[in-house]
Amino acid sequence: MHPDVSDPSPAGVPRRRALLLVERAAWGAGLTCLLAWGALRVEGEAGARHELARFERLQSPSLQPTADPDLSLWDEDRISAWRVALNEPAPPPLGVIRIPKIGLEVAVLPGTDDFTLNRAVGHITGTALPGHNGNTGIAGHRDGFFRGLKDMVVGDAIEVETLAGKETYHIERMWVVKPEDVSVLEPTAARAVTLVTCFPFYHVGPAPERFIVRAVRTADIRAAVPAGR
Repeated sequence: MHPDVSDPSPAGVPRRRALLLVERAAWGAGLTCLLAWGALRVEGEAGARHELARFERLQSPSLQPTADPDLSLWDEDRISAWRVALNEPAPPPLGVIRIPKIGLEVAVLPGTDDFTLNRAVGHITGTALPGHNGNTGIAGHRDGFFRGLKDMVVGDAIEVETLAGKETYHIERMWVVKPEDVSVLEPTAARAVTLVTCFPFYHVGPAPERFIVRAVRTADIRAAVPAGR
């Protein structure tokens, strides 16, 4: 006969001790798993809250244009393309540029593909991000958001707003280059914004040149002026 677990005889003692150790081990393993599950759940909920908060920050109202653009100078096909693009999902904006002189307020989206430039203006890959040191390249359509650049002059202001804050730039140069001339996007010592669009503005068909607007941050312009001037 096998000894019963309730057997008080000396032969039943080892079995009772073994069963007690197994029971304690099982309870310990269960408690460990419960604590680990709780920790993972807390961490997961914290991570989810973090991502939601990050999303909300990226969707900050300050980075969303407050009004529809002025379409009076736009090409009819460009207006249609813009309206279609508004119905498609888009990545969070990197910032917003505003040019008070021409009433422009538009989000800067990452990339320069057709969808991006139909919906907004695009950050040129490989250049500094908006609000960062270096040369930020931004492209836009000549028959859409950047049509008004034809009326800009040296000294006009351009505002750039990101989640880090708002900065003011002033145009220091405007010129025309060939499409293959990418030197306009090279890094700059001062924090700069380079706007790129096709040229001539009212050319029929693919435009043969590019219109360039270079603006430098106002604080850097002031720093470059010798004291006492």
